[in-house]
Amino acid sequence: MTDSARELDLVVYGATGFVGKLLADYLAQHAPDGVRIALAGRTAAKLEAVRSALGPRAAQWPLIVANSDDAASLAALAGRTRVVATTVGPYAKYGHALAAACAEAGTDYVDLTGEVLFARESIDANHDRARETGARIVHSCGFDSIPSDLGVHVLHEKVREDGAGELTDTTLVVTSVRGGVSGGTIDSLRTQVDVSKKNPASRHLAASPYSLSPDRSKEPDLGKQSDMSVVNGEDIAPGLKGWKAPFFMGPYNTRVVRRSNALRDWAYGREFKYREVMNVGSSPITPVIAGAVAAGLGGMIVGMALPPTRYILDRVLPSPGDGPSEEAQRKGHFTIDVYTTTTTGARYTSRVKAKGDPGYRATAVMLGESALSLVLGGDALPDSAGVLTPATALGDVLVTRLRDAGFEISARKL
Repeated sequence: MTDSARELDLVVYGATGFVGKLLADYLAQHAPDGVRIALAGRTAAKLEAVRSALGPRAAQWPLIVANSDDAASLAALAGRTRVVATTVGPYAKYGHALAAACAEAGTDYVDLTGEVLFARESIDANHDRARETGARIVHSCGFDSIPSDLGVHVLHEKVREDGAGELTDTTLVVTSVRGGVSGGTIDSLRTQVDVSKKNPASRHLAASPYSLSPDRSKEPDLGKQSDMSVVNGEDIAPGLKGWKAPFFMGPYNTRVVRRSNALRDWAYGREFKYREVMNVGSSPITPVIAGAVAAGLGGMIVGMALPPTRYILDRVLPSPGDGPSEEAQRKGHFTIDVYTTTTTGARYTSRVKAKGDPGYRATAVMLGESALSLVLGGDALPDSAGVLTPATALGDVLVTRLRDAGFEISARKL
């Protein structure tokens, strides 16, 4: 979207929610002078309270009242701005109308969804129209799924630069992480479980490794690609110690990365096979720990589907709108390493590392810089439109902005 004649450059929708406030605060501190920002949500008084807490740089930001069930208000919002950044989830409940309004208006859009079914429905509903209007509809611009998508992106770029072939077996390892699971993430899981229970076809779609691909019939047959595997580190890369457990966000992130490959006409490689796991240590009992983590993840999903255990889980898991203290957010961090073997037999690795609770503070940085990439990236952005991924919509522009914001994003040959 390049229409500088619009009144605004960026609207934060959901600015009164927990993550919305973090995003608004980040932009108030870090958005360059001259970027025209507004705050949007359901209640004017709450928006005013948020704005008043942001300091003098935000004092003149306009406030926009818009509701997720009022299509006219969302259409008006989308028509006033070049970019919308929304934190209002679960997106399957509250996101469809806004994504559609942005696609129709030719307005760029970023969100934080980690919901396979919502993303698939948005692709089917909005991709063609967004291509016609020039809109970039970019889902998953937080911890889901920027570290995954950009980690593979820079890995591919380094391999291509070295002329070392294409990517084959590729594994993301969450090497270290400190931070809580957000209430919004849990509520998204609840919503997806509920939809899958009502519609077996949706359950089958969500389980497909290529559920977000542009054309699943054109994807290569690479055999089983499990999201719940326990993996020996030595099978990932020589010298990588310990057994690895499934990463709980892998079932979504892997599908985003595969969509990036397909949208790029399989530039990563037709033999590109991708999975995500997490480190659980290197002691002699790590195989047991990794297996227990895998069983626990599967058990939580089953528990969400069964009324008695759902009742208990709903009372012990975080609620939407809840979040950690400022101190806990500050102490959080994550380090993610991606390992690959290329078609020439070379081995490469990439790293994405940042300070701040990954689901909150670091996510606010990732979403904020994604939105600013669209506002300020201009001709440096990939020449693409439609329902895209962070790598295919933002690419090196976002990599540079996140590095400037303190992230480590690197790739090297092993």
